[in-house]
Amino acid sequence: MAGTRKSTYEGFTAEERAAMKDHAAEQKKAARRGSAAEKAAEAERDVLAKIAELEGSDRVLAERVHALVTAAAPTLAPRLWYGMPAYALDGKVLCFFQSAAKFKARYATLGFNDAAQLDEGAMWPTAFALTEVTPEVEARITELVKRAVG
Repeated sequence: MAGTRKSTYEGFTAEERAAMKDHAAEQKKAARRGSAAEKAAEAERDVLAKIAELEGSDRVLAERVHALVTAAAPTLAPRLWYGMPAYALDGKVLCFFQSAAKFKARYATLGFNDAAQLDEGAMWPTAFALTEVTPEVEARITELVKRAVG
């Protein structure tokens, strides 16, 4: 009887598969020998190179997010996470930028993982749609990042 049922599962999208491959490559690269300072410098270069590869508004948004996050929380370590810029504390990714183009989405995303502990009551957002960086958005990003670092 196996194989006679119709499945609605269509597997991962090409974008999701690419992100997983990026993540595997990032893990292999991080496991290589070298000093912590060398690895940190290389990780930051990788983030800046990835941002430079982005096109149009994704690049503008990523550049601004990078500047805001690194200014608000210099203790966060820039690194790639699933092929996108991310910022970690003690090895755990607190926040990340996700371009609209990579996942064919309507907007870029600024996301926070549970390590950020942005808890507010019984329900709170962990990802924010990002279409432009206005002074109000800059202030909100800065406030969220500072809260996430604690």
